[in-house]
Amino acid sequence: MNLFDYLSANWPELLQLTLQHAWLVSLAVGCAIIAGVPLGVLMSRWEWLAAPLLGIATVILTLPSIALFGLMIPVFSRFGEGIGAVPAITAVFLYSLLPIMRNTYLALHNVEASIKEAGIGIGMTRWQRLRLVELPLAVPVILGGVRTAVVMNIGVMTIAAVIGAGGLGTLILRAISQSSMMKLLVGAVLVSILAIVADLLLQLLQRVLTPKGVQET
Repeated sequence: MNLFDYLSANWPELLQLTLQHAWLVSLAVGCAIIAGVPLGVLMSRWEWLAAPLLGIATVILTLPSIALFGLMIPVFSRFGEGIGAVPAITAVFLYSLLPIMRNTYLALHNVEASIKEAGIGIGMTRWQRLRLVELPLAVPVILGGVRTAVVMNIGVMTIAAVIGAGGLGTLILRAISQSSMMKLLVGAVLVSILAIVADLLLQLLQRVLTPKGVQET
């Protein structure tokens, strides 16, 4: 079977695995955004939190992915979810925290003092300055962290197939077991295409959400 015949016969499954892969990564990174951005805000307000929180996130990121997936199994086995999507999403969520937390913290920390003072001068509360001034200015850097997390973890999620999470890693593992170089290349190329498309979409979102004044500077 040549490449064209394989793609023609299996495109519904390939599409399903690609969408499943994208969904798993989106859910994990989405949860990391919900947790990581507030943590970054807290670190920018209370500097003493930055070192321990970033240190923990850095240690997690240095763990080999296959080891982290393995560590998730006994934890979630207690709840009947030892293998499958839940431990995989949790592991990728943990991997995604560092770039999102760090970029949020750095973006807010580096907002010019004169801008903050201007907000104070017109009577803004701390919450108003954060919501109306600091976060909009920090959007490009925060989304840069999100882009890093998404692109990185699209690759990491392929390894989650070893614990039954599904996605394009299933295709790659199947190709390895069958010693099929063609199927292996198809799986690898689909992962790469998914990462490129996700990065382009997030880049577009970054441009849309960045205030015009920031874009012009």
